[in-house]
Amino acid sequence: MKKPDTRRFDETETRSDRIDQIDLIPDGSVGAGGPASGPDSAGPELFSLYGADLDLRTVSPLSLAFLGDAVYSLIIRTSVLEKGNRQAQKLHNETTRLVRAQKQAAIGRVIYDLLTPEEKKIYRRGRNSHPMHHAKGASLEEYLQATALEALCGYLYLQGRTQRLMDLLRTGLQMTQRRDGEPLL
Repeated sequence: MKKPDTRRFDETETRSDRIDQIDLIPDGSVGAGGPASGPDSAGPELFSLYGADLDLRTVSPLSLAFLGDAVYSLIIRTSVLEKGNRQAQKLHNETTRLVRAQKQAAIGRVIYDLLTPEEKKIYRRGRNSHPMHHAKGASLEEYLQATALEALCGYLYLQGRTQRLMDLLRTGLQMTQRRDGEPLL
């Protein structure tokens, strides 16, 4: 017989008990409590099905990058859509340009000096990871830099520091777009 997963629930707790613990925010939206909850935040508690507590010191840099890739993509997609409603193909093309490994690497390089010592440590762990492959259109160095940025995105997201993440990405995008003569997002 398979041993139950004690990380999700203790023996007396059920999924309905977890649902009962969800907080209603005054505007009627739902949050799971904690430092990242509130009507203007979408921290990890909002998207956690089981409410598991992660020890971020034990999460591998590639796992942080796995989550950070999705977080980064969602931020970019939202920013592209905020520029105005357009055909889906145009939204896709602009998003693709901004989520490529080369662009992520460039953003990572320009924001590195703005990072705290703790953030630099996470960034370096991501850059020094050993992925099994890399993007076709990017060099290994660009891919590792992109992985570093994604690891940082995942880390800041899991800490509920979404405003810090947004500030860093906004600064990095603006700096790289100005440097490359691209329209600002």
